[in-house]
Amino acid sequence: MDVELRASDDDRHRVVAGLQRHTSLGRLTLDEFSDRVAEVWAARTLGDLAAVTRDLPADLPTDPAAAASPAHGRRDMLVVFAVAVATLLLLGLLMAVTR
Repeated sequence: MDVELRASDDDRHRVVAGLQRHTSLGRLTLDEFSDRVAEVWAARTLGDLAAVTRDLPADLPTDPAAAASPAHGRRDMLVVFAVAVATLLLLGLLMAVTR
């Protein structure tokens, strides 16, 4: 990896996802997570991104489901969106009935 290459938003998203995993495993506090995410979004190069996670172990998913494709995240967001739409429809129906 050439540490002088410019980082992309996809690179930043990948590093933030890794920081979230480390936080959920108890390796980082929420304050440390917040500070590091700020560093990730300020990073300009791949070397800057690598510095943010230098003291953390490389996380290899042990469960193939944990290494899900990006479509898995989109599917989760679609479910959240569907629940939100259903909630709004029910709220609208309730408001119409109680008038």
